[in-house]
Amino acid sequence: MKYYPLSTYLKDKFNEKVYKITIDAGFTCPNRDGSISKKGCLFCDDGGSFSKAHSRLLSISEQIETGIQSQHKRFGANKFMAYFQAFSNTYKPVNELEKIYKEALKNPQIIGISIGTRPDCIDAQKLDLISSFTKTYETWIEYGLQSIHNKSLTWMNRGHTYETFEKAYFETKKRNIKVCAHIILGLPNETKEEMLLTAKKLAELKVDGVKFHALCVMPNTPLEKLYNQGEIKLLSEDEYVEIVCECLKILPRDTIIHRLCGNGYSRTMIAPKWLSNKWSTLNKINAHP
Repeated sequence: MKYYPLSTYLKDKFNEKVYKITIDAGFTCPNRDGSISKKGCLFCDDGGSFSKAHSRLLSISEQIETGIQSQHKRFGANKFMAYFQAFSNTYKPVNELEKIYKEALKNPQIIGISIGTRPDCIDAQKLDLISSFTKTYETWIEYGLQSIHNKSLTWMNRGHTYETFEKAYFETKKRNIKVCAHIILGLPNETKEEMLLTAKKLAELKVDGVKFHALCVMPNTPLEKLYNQGEIKLLSEDEYVEIVCECLKILPRDTIIHRLCGNGYSRTMIAPKWLSNKWSTLNKINAHP
């Protein structure tokens, strides 16, 4: 199976491997603070999809420095991207965002920035700010789309529609900011054909990057309750591999693949257990014809 990984794209552009440093900048989410609801998405735990590599007790500069030291010692890494991962990282006034982003970018070893957020948490001012980084830094916005099907977004309690994503996407692309769309495979009310339609739509839009996720159950989430009650069935590893590979065949070859599967935070994840060994899944994807 041939595809274009983010690691290869960055190495091609910067002549050496570039590593992401995940940052928790203390953001929240309109789907948790009451602006939309206080329930959150069905799958989201109290970490807000954060890897928890650092503590938010550290300043952004301290998180950057800790990440640089750790990855340099482990991998000999010299170039890094600041990845704002936890919750919705555009969900503050633009003047506060400017201070937050610039604190991460002031370290000379940071060559890029990637901002994870929701498509309903941007506006023209915020996009103009982020666009100002594109001349100097590798600049991405990662939108949590999850699915093009509004029935699925409603089931997940996302609080936005596919049309919200599409509007945000076109406004972002106008400003020369690269877009990575996150999608979830294995949503219980979607057929395989409907999952592939999400890939087809992203191919039609010519999104710069895609990050794949398998639906996984984390503790203390509404999804855990549904799983324990036997109301949802998760994909097997082989089913996931088959669907991912079909998605990759649909997407243009120059689509940058940010992730094919996650490890599901194996220490705390409830299911599916196969996600705990992502190398097994990656090997199966790479071996797929």
